[in-house]
Amino acid sequence: MTRMSAWLALMVLTLSSILACGTSQANDITLEHIVTTQSVNQAITTDDGEITVFTRVRPRDPYSEDDGPSHVELFLRKADGTEIPFVTGNTRVGQIAFNAEQTHVFYLAKRNDDKNTSLYSIPLSGGESVKLFEHETPIASFDVSDNGEWVVFRASEKTNEHAEKLGKAGFRAVVYEEEFSFTRAYLLNLESNEVNQVNFNEQIHSAQFRPNSTDLLVRAAPTTLIDDNLMLSSYVLLRASGEEIVRINTEGKLGDAEFSPNGQRLALIGAEDKNDPATGRLYSADLRSGNITELLPDFMGQVQDILWHDNDHLVWLADMNTETLIVRHNVRNNEQTTLLPMGRAIATTLGSIQDDGTLTVLAHSPAHPREAFNLADGELSRLTDSNAWIHEAQQPRQEVVTYTARDGLELEGILVYPNNYREGRRVPVIMAIHGGPEAHIRNGWNDRYSTPTWYMAQQGFATFFPNYRGSTGRGVEFSKLGQNDYAGKEFDDIVDAKEHLVEIGFADAERIGITGGSYGGYASAWGATKQTEHFAASVMFVGISNNLSKFGTTDIPNEMHLVHARSYPWDKWQWYLERSPIYWAEQARTPILIMHGEEDTRVHPSQSMELYRYLKVHGNVPVRLVLYPGEGHGNSRAASQLDYAYRMERWMKWYLIDQKEGQPPHELDFAERLN
Repeated sequence: MTRMSAWLALMVLTLSSILACGTSQANDITLEHIVTTQSVNQAITTDDGEITVFTRVRPRDPYSEDDGPSHVELFLRKADGTEIPFVTGNTRVGQIAFNAEQTHVFYLAKRNDDKNTSLYSIPLSGGESVKLFEHETPIASFDVSDNGEWVVFRASEKTNEHAEKLGKAGFRAVVYEEEFSFTRAYLLNLESNEVNQVNFNEQIHSAQFRPNSTDLLVRAAPTTLIDDNLMLSSYVLLRASGEEIVRINTEGKLGDAEFSPNGQRLALIGAEDKNDPATGRLYSADLRSGNITELLPDFMGQVQDILWHDNDHLVWLADMNTETLIVRHNVRNNEQTTLLPMGRAIATTLGSIQDDGTLTVLAHSPAHPREAFNLADGELSRLTDSNAWIHEAQQPRQEVVTYTARDGLELEGILVYPNNYREGRRVPVIMAIHGGPEAHIRNGWNDRYSTPTWYMAQQGFATFFPNYRGSTGRGVEFSKLGQNDYAGKEFDDIVDAKEHLVEIGFADAERIGITGGSYGGYASAWGATKQTEHFAASVMFVGISNNLSKFGTTDIPNEMHLVHARSYPWDKWQWYLERSPIYWAEQARTPILIMHGEEDTRVHPSQSMELYRYLKVHGNVPVRLVLYPGEGHGNSRAASQLDYAYRMERWMKWYLIDQKEGQPPHELDFAERLN
């Protein structure tokens, strides 16, 4: 072979390899990258802007570490960009806060020989952590008084001291929904280490000091049940003794509440009424009468976080459509100044505000997961960079798509293209349906184990996230459009999104799959049964198959009634049955992979078992059921997430890319990769 012939052969081989993998010069992404992606989950900055303290979530390596939840590590970043690890390794740092003088950072963690999660302090100048206090049960959250003398913390009551002894003898009976320990508030004097319980006999979900006072604001509910937390909680202002001063008059779900610096004003995020599916209304509370005033009437979005700039100016962060914005709001005259307009980034959390008005926020984008930023003069400056692999990977194209439902309602969704997409080429599409339905997909980082968009784009798939009616981000009225209509127009919206992608020449009608978790799992089951003609494959995760038995096995029956069904099963038995995928199981022709956490209390795993058994007995379609021991309503551990991602990808590839008959093998060989 001549030198020129060899050179041409090498070029052909190289070009063929590039075309085969479809990733140009970028490094290949693996599902291991996806499940071990790191992100920042807290960030606060000193008033002078010199030091930012943040926590970073680091998932476990599924091949080299024992199973367990993600690590959460504590870091310090100086204004010059120097990043210093403070508390790292096999640890889970909880809430962080500065002490009154901002010389130390307080944090929660279970370290060394601790029996429970305890309160620690570490100097910002460097040095060793000091344990300030360990309670007889884990500390759930804390707040520091203005003068630095007191800490209020939450912790559950001690359980039966004989439980371990009884358990060893076999006495392990559980009385359902009657055996629980209230979470209480406790006052810790940092000088004497003396602790006193606040005498208040309700479940406490949050506790904070009123500025310039030892009065406490707590969010309380009558019991420990999640349903009461969601639907019956209220904010209560208390004396340190536990004496009730005033109860704030709200109805429905509640979000955060924040005092103005002088303690004279209270802003809170709540619901419009008990039927509002999500928090998102912004209120000011009268601290004498408990009455509330809405600060943003008819706001066509959802407020997610709040932070006072000074006694007259409140900063709020809100979802609007698929974007977010941050606004400074004068509560005296309602004048507003936009600090971060829509389209810059997806802001999720307001961390702190500096003396000069600079905000520390958490935000993500289509290019990166959640990181810490400073926001000043309308500009974001990035403080953290948590994932080196992202810089070497090919980012798929992502955009907002608008389409019209069959009844004329305009809807939006997020479309992630396959890598190296050529205009006019029809591609396989995975319809990824969000849960809730009181949720929505933003135009930001949507790459996760259940929807690994970057990896699937590399494999030739497009992913579409429809924000169907009933989603949040567009005001209360829109979020209520799906109520009293299980599997009705909201799921028609999903089909209409699919039809739109086909009509514009993008989606291959014969290669469209559907997947989702919780309410998205319900949609995936419905798409595989009642709407089976539209989908070539389905992956259902922690989903609903029988609306009659779901009501009787969930931990949120009141929320289901008030903000979803707006009725009870006994009001219309047949209707509930006909809105259940099991009712349509015989006609199912869409191969469905069903996955569920065995410890799920929100959607009991029996929901997946029912659908599996109905489909298996009918025998008309491939079906597989995978259960995850130790997991609940979603997989929280890296190994379970990786297993899920591999199974979902294999199922979709089998039916949408290869278009094979039968089922893919059920075995996954992780053993040879374990260290």
